[in-house]
Amino acid sequence: MGAVPKRKISKGRKNRRRSQDLLKKPATSICPKCKQPKRPHFKCPNCGHYGKLESTKKSDKSATKKK
Repeated sequence: MGAVPKRKISKGRKNRRRSQDLLKKPATSICPKCKQPKRPHFKCPNCGHYGKLESTKKSDKSATKKK
């Protein structure tokens, strides 16, 4: 026989537990250079701009690995 709860879980306890299950939309901001939406405190995936830094080209991860 499987596990059976000894007492009924109240609606309030059940709903408080489930209040964390809602998915929230991630925050976005506007890139000042290309005006595309991006995550705050991350470089822009479209142009590579971050803060006052110049545009950065996408680097090849395999070229930076140590042998």
